[in-house]
Amino acid sequence: MNSKHKPTVGIETTNPKSMPKEHSEIPVWNSENWFYEDVIIGHKIRSVRRTISEGESMQFNCMVLDMHPYVGDEIFAKEEGMFNKRLVAGAMVFSYGLGLVATNCVNSFSYGYDRLRFIKPVFIGETIYTIRTNMEKTPKYEKMGLVRTSYEVFKGEGEIVLYCEHLHSVLYKEREKFKDQIIKK
Repeated sequence: MNSKHKPTVGIETTNPKSMPKEHSEIPVWNSENWFYEDVIIGHKIRSVRRTISEGESMQFNCMVLDMHPYVGDEIFAKEEGMFNKRLVAGAMVFSYGLGLVATNCVNSFSYGYDRLRFIKPVFIGETIYTIRTNMEKTPKYEKMGLVRTSYEVFKGEGEIVLYCEHLHSVLYKEREKFKDQIIKK
């Protein structure tokens, strides 16, 4: 496949000592081991698509105690609601959207989220997918820098429904290279 976006999964992996050596040398599926220096600004990944069913929507609502009539009451949603059908909870769209492109990097830790916007509703039975883009990186601490990525969640054939920016603290591979760039307060 010819793509301007390099693959990132399986480039490096941890090698646990608590399993046979021939097993620990196999790259871990859905896990990465990149460092701050490896982050490429502008790099994008796209998820597989994911259809959200009625059953899992209600299970999510029950789990987070969200029983708003727009997400939990079919009669209200159809007869009184402004969309004439039930919504998928925004928190679920956010969770699924991020989960679809989670890279499970062992050197990266969530620092927080900015600019979370629910742009369009998602309804039960609709299909979503996500595009993640590396936006910027800034040296921050002695052992790690801050990386900002955007998440755009789409439904159907490309209608954007959610946008947010995720800040990650990411370990330096060679932290001494950044000691003079750390912003001190």
